[in-house]
Amino acid sequence: MPQHLNGNTISFTIKPVAPFRLDYTVWALRRRPDNAIDRWDGAVWRRVHELAGGICEVRVTQAGPPENPTLRVLCTGKGLTGDSKTPIRNLLTRMLGLETDLSGFYNLTRHHATMAALAERFRGVRLPRFPTLFEALVNGIACQQLSLTVGITLLNRLAESYGPRLSTPEGTAFGFPRPEKLAGIDIAGLKRLGFSRQKAQALIELSSRVSKKAVDLSSLETMNNEEAVEKLLELRGIGRWTADYALLRGMGRFMIFPAGDVGARNKLQVVLHISKSLDDEGVRKRLRRWNSYAGLVYLHLLLSGLAEEGHL
Repeated sequence: MPQHLNGNTISFTIKPVAPFRLDYTVWALRRRPDNAIDRWDGAVWRRVHELAGGICEVRVTQAGPPENPTLRVLCTGKGLTGDSKTPIRNLLTRMLGLETDLSGFYNLTRHHATMAALAERFRGVRLPRFPTLFEALVNGIACQQLSLTVGITLLNRLAESYGPRLSTPEGTAFGFPRPEKLAGIDIAGLKRLGFSRQKAQALIELSSRVSKKAVDLSSLETMNNEEAVEKLLELRGIGRWTADYALLRGMGRFMIFPAGDVGARNKLQVVLHISKSLDDEGVRKRLRRWNSYAGLVYLHLLLSGLAEEGHL
């Protein structure tokens, strides 16, 4: 696999499992067009990362069609060496689901006309994950009981105020804050960004416990869904929806449909032509036949909404 190192720049390529669509996968990650952390201009995905050796911006583009994709990766920043390629590659593989084979999902949905059409419309999207479970939980807390647009605005402000920053040709870019950084904030600082007192307390406590290793989020990766949810519910500010969201978007659990997401429930109701409103049990019942991939259904509903809004 080609790799080039020039000063503070590294470039290399990755071959994802086909089919793969970078554009759909990045949109599923960023969720709103004004996301300042995951930037997309229609061809290039840009994100700032704080690695062991320093801060860098990773740029990813796709060459080739979904059935024969190649990703071109360009990393620029401070402290990059030839050894930086491996952690960056691993990070992208995790975030973009590059080694995931979704043939089982496509085989399962083709027996249902509506789901088959939805799966085919966004064929090649993967389940994107945040770099860490910590970031997934902070995303969940920020977006609780708010519109997604407002939640993304809060996350942008958090990154711009406390995240790593890097000067780029397009201007200053911001990455997601590390728990050590957020642990040192006071409640008033987060309230100035628009967070409620309750959310500010939850974020500071979570960040402090993670940074002091009082809670080991990585240990949840080896637990089953029920065990992981039980542990997450012990944390301040984490309810069932946030726990489900963290399992899906932080741990890549395909089978998790965050039923507490009212918008997703409503979209599912429309897609399946159901006249009666769905509750949590109704969602589980309707998704039983796709149980192993319920989270992918959730993801496709998100993309469908973005397409309706004219973003795709």
